[in-house]
Amino acid sequence: MKLQINAVNFDARTQLQDFIQQKVNKLETFYDRIIEGEVFLKLGNNNQIANKIVEIKLFVPGSTLFTKEEADSFETATDKALDSMTRQLKKYKDKITTH
Repeated sequence: MKLQINAVNFDARTQLQDFIQQKVNKLETFYDRIIEGEVFLKLGNNNQIANKIVEIKLFVPGSTLFTKEEADSFETATDKALDSMTRQLKKYKDKITTH
């Protein structure tokens, strides 16, 4: 799967990008027809501790799946977003295989 990681208004460490790449690649075990993916890393405008935002968009045949999560670190937000995306992928796969 082709994956594009975008850090908005800051430079993401290579270590963080590698972490995200590894985690997102594991989604292919749930559905192997993912065309490509985009990940956006953002810093929230508020002064709260949980201001790290991760958005994941996956393009699958006939649809686009999206999730957005916020946490105190990008790693935690990524894990939350991947949990949500895993549920969406399973639901999407069930939907197409039953029709």
